Amino acid sequence: MATYFVVEKFVSINGEGQHAGELAVFIRLRGCNLACSYCDTRWACSYEAPAEQMTETEIIDYVKSTGINRVTLTGGEPLKARDIKDLLRAFAAEPDIKVEIETNGSVNIVPFAAIPNAPAFTLDYKLAGSGMEDKMDLSNFAFLQPKDTVKFVCSDVSELDKVCELVDTYGLAMKCTVLISPVFGRIDPADMVDYLIKHKRNDIRLQLQLHKFIWDPEKRGV
Repeated sequence: MATYFVVEKFVSINGEGQHAGELAVFIRLRGCNLACSYCDTRWACSYEAPAEQMTETEIIDYVKSTGINRVTLTGGEPLKARDIKDLLRAFAAEPDIKVEIETNGSVNIVPFAAIPNAPAFTLDYKLAGSGMEDKMDLSNFAFLQPKDTVKFVCSDVSELDKVCELVDTYGLAMKCTVLISPVFGRIDPADMVDYLIKHKRNDIRLQLQLHKFIWDPEKRGV
């Protein structure tokens, strides 16, 4: 049986995505292949970060013990975790548990989407301000479904032009939910709203990171 390096596990609300505001069990796996300029979980991105080793059975038993039936797998980059397919298959055998994966946009999702009862994907697209835009796998856009979300984290209002270009080129709003979110403290959300109004973008939704308004933005385990 595979083991996974879990740096955090806790119950909170989803801070973003289609299920923002809903309770979820968070399983944060260590390690990430990117180094975004605004990363707020950099401490979890090292493949040497302190972590608890758990099997898929132990992870699922923990989830069941909480009484919460929605799970968010996050990181780091969870799709880069060794044997992650085994964990997803184990969750797929639990029809009452709904799984969402937060993934950074650089990993091809096709092998994971093919798993029966596959999870929902919250797929980031890293814009220029992240320093990682050249790592994005644009082929992922062809495989998104209504249960999935594309999230653009913006460092500057000017990046919204690129968001609109991508949404229109790939027909993203016809496939899934499209979210824009500001880098916390770097851009005024009101300016993003003004942009949406000016450009009449009913197909793009602004979302703030709820957990950073409810708790200290640096607080872990929330």
